[in-house]
Amino acid sequence: QVQLVESGGGLVQHGGSLRLSCAASGRTFSSYAMGWFRQAPGNEREFVAAIDWSGSSTYYADSVKGRFTISRDNAKNTVYLQMNSLKPEDTAVYYCARNTGGSVYRSVRYDSWGPGTQVTVSS
Repeated sequence: QVQLVESGGGLVQHGGSLRLSCAASGRTFSSYAMGWFRQAPGNEREFVAAIDWSGSSTYYADSVKGRFTISRDNAKNTVYLQMNSLKPEDTAVYYCARNTGGSVYRSVRYDSWGPGTQVTVSS
């Protein structure tokens, strides 16, 4: 079990950029794949991006490909989500989570979640 805390959210205009950070404390951060999910009002939580334990493999939802980049720095126990060309439909609470194995696309495969950080994109 680890503790995760997201930061870097805020208000940005359409076309702007934000960089989210997820700081981890606890044990064995570097041995697990990590993912980002988001949830907008009235919608279910959806997959955004994931990265394997070494950072060599990344995965993205079709809606963010080419705009978002996930990365990690195991020495700093931190995973990042660089978000460029933001759109109003990106507005949501963004959550960082630790994967327990299996599909990175399924939220049920994650056992630890941060409290989330709000991203609001104005039109």
